[in-house]
Amino acid sequence: MLRSLWRSIDRFSVQHFQYVINELRKIKVVDEHNRELVMNLLQSVVEIVTYGDRQDPHIFECFMERQVLADFVRILKISQESKIDGPLLQYLSIMIQNMDSEHAIFYCFSNGYMNNIILHPYKFDGGDLAPYYVSFLRAISNKINKDTLCLLVNVQGDAVVSFPLYTEALRFAQHEEKMIQTAIRALVLNIYNVSDDMVYQFISTPPVSEYFSDLVRRLSNLCFCLDDFVYDKGKMDAQKRRDGVILEADKIADELHYFKDILSVGEPRLTRLVTENLLNGLVFPLLFSFMASKNKNGSDLSAITSLYIISCLLQVVGGRSMINNVAGVILYHILNLNVRIPSEGNASDVHDDVKTFSKCLNEVERVICYDPESNGSESINVTYLGAHWEGFMSSFNINSSNSEICSKRSGIFAFVFCEDQSLLLASIFLLLILTESKDLDCLLSSMSGLSEKEDEMLQTDDTSISKSVDESIFIRFMPEILNALLNVLAFQQPLSIMMLWNAGWCLQKLLNFHREGLNGDNLLLFTQTSYDQSRVNFLNELGGVWFDHIPDTLITESASCVRVLEQSSQYKDPLFMLELVLHHQPTNGQTSSYFAWQRMVDAVKE
Repeated sequence: MLRSLWRSIDRFSVQHFQYVINELRKIKVVDEHNRELVMNLLQSVVEIVTYGDRQDPHIFECFMERQVLADFVRILKISQESKIDGPLLQYLSIMIQNMDSEHAIFYCFSNGYMNNIILHPYKFDGGDLAPYYVSFLRAISNKINKDTLCLLVNVQGDAVVSFPLYTEALRFAQHEEKMIQTAIRALVLNIYNVSDDMVYQFISTPPVSEYFSDLVRRLSNLCFCLDDFVYDKGKMDAQKRRDGVILEADKIADELHYFKDILSVGEPRLTRLVTENLLNGLVFPLLFSFMASKNKNGSDLSAITSLYIISCLLQVVGGRSMINNVAGVILYHILNLNVRIPSEGNASDVHDDVKTFSKCLNEVERVICYDPESNGSESINVTYLGAHWEGFMSSFNINSSNSEICSKRSGIFAFVFCEDQSLLLASIFLLLILTESKDLDCLLSSMSGLSEKEDEMLQTDDTSISKSVDESIFIRFMPEILNALLNVLAFQQPLSIMMLWNAGWCLQKLLNFHREGLNGDNLLLFTQTSYDQSRVNFLNELGGVWFDHIPDTLITESASCVRVLEQSSQYKDPLFMLELVLHHQPTNGQTSSYFAWQRMVDAVKE
């Protein structure tokens, strides 16, 4: 008899569901005495509703008719320090995640229930409530589409006036826990991918749009943290310093990939917001700062870190506007002589990015000149470009009688022709990224002289373009640039193999574009100095303790060498720039087996 009574109770029946709802509505206050009871009732509701959504439509009809979601809102309001918020949010997350029918999702998002739960005044006092809350928000975002998104926004007229799911999520955008940050970014991207015109307008209007400037500010702070590790003043050991550099570099890469994900949505307003904030809040200040002075003055990033950040940004984020603006600043002293905006019928022949850059040259009249000798610089902000443009540009004067000397000592060439080998390789690498980019404007490409587009330029009848090709920076200074790289390879003091390999990679890239090859002193430097040094080092190892491993090492390292030399600048990891700064000089005279082995491998690599 008892067995038959037990069987008569079906916990997934409409009758039992009605009983659970009635018991839940008897709760007038939630405190520590009835917390467990309330949790069990909420759990039962979620389990039954989830079952009903898939197996029994009558259960979900009961769920809608009895407006059970209103009871969830009520339970939150009558809770008195019972810590019921976390479990309630968890149960709701589970229920939403497991809903399959569009009808069920549509109902749950209707009547403002979700917005009321989102906007409830939770007490995030450092406990474990934040993960539950963010998980709940993300569960909602995973179920939204273009049809249900309108149920979560408040509209007045033709404009969205509030969007709790988005704005409340942004409160956790800079949370210290990485998992919460990741969840919020996934939520944000879910929203961006299904938003309509009104929602995009809301997202791109202040103060909501300040999210993008906050992202750039966070990225800028990470850049300074990275720089602190790169130029640590002996406060930490080498391994800890290297680990710190790699960790901070990974954080920066994560930020850049997030920007790329936003741009990949393909919405013009988002693209404009991201690009403008990156340019005005990070890229232009970095370029202006490191090109104005080769030394780290305490308030700006070092030149090597700046080159690394810009290179990473171009590789990961890229885009025509970003590529052409960076190229425009770097190549300004040639751009200023050659770029013009057609005033009549041929205006469409020049890309908008070049027009924008050229217009900036003509329109900025009221400026604050930047003094590179000053010990401190003004703080980076979105007005940096307009405030410092003319002072920065006027520092490149190549109209004097010694214009070629001035060109070699200004802008990016201050690093290409400097004595710091790391800066030399890093600056050439940045130029190669620009010139090998498919997004680089044809006019800017012709000025660099390192692109297949140059051949296209040469076939045109436009005299101004032909003139820019004739004066392209790499064609004009190629022998000197090649000489600088060969001096690295032929350097008398022992250099790290990483330095030599990257110098070889840059040399290989430049020779691919330089049709004349090596000649004169450069050829002599390569054949009688660099090559001879490598040959002598290799022959010395034939009498070493690891000589019998040389054939196998030759096979392995030869394949690695080919991969390195053939690697595109768009895929080569810019981290080598920082590693060149961190890398210790090779240790000579070491007799241990390990150092002997490493010396043999290095000799083979040379």
